[in-house]
Amino acid sequence: MKMEKSEMAAKLNEANAFVPGKRVKLDFGSAGVIMLDGAAQQVTEEDGPADTAIKVEWADWSDIKDGKLDAMTAFMQGKLKVEGDMSNAMQLQGVLAKLQG
Repeated sequence: MKMEKSEMAAKLNEANAFVPGKRVKLDFGSAGVIMLDGAAQQVTEEDGPADTAIKVEWADWSDIKDGKLDAMTAFMQGKLKVEGDMSNAMQLQGVLAKLQG
C-alpha cells in the first residue's frame, strides 16, 4: 500500500510516534520533511532544528516501511543517513512499528 507523506504524518501523530523530549526530522529531500517533535508531543510537516535528522529518499523510505528494505542495510548502503544523536534514530524502530498497525 502506497502512503502519502501527509497521510503518514497524520498516522504518526495519532500514534504519538515520537521520541519523548527529542526532535527527530525525517528529511525526504525534494519530498519534504516530517518532524517527530517529542518536545511538543506532535508530528508535523514543518522543517526546523532537530536533535537528529534522518535523510532518506521517499522511495527508499517506502521500501523500508513496507519491509522490502532493511533500515540497517539502507544505512550501510548510504541510502539512509543519520545526522546528530544516533540513539534517537535507534529508538525510531519502535516508532515505525506503530505504522504497521
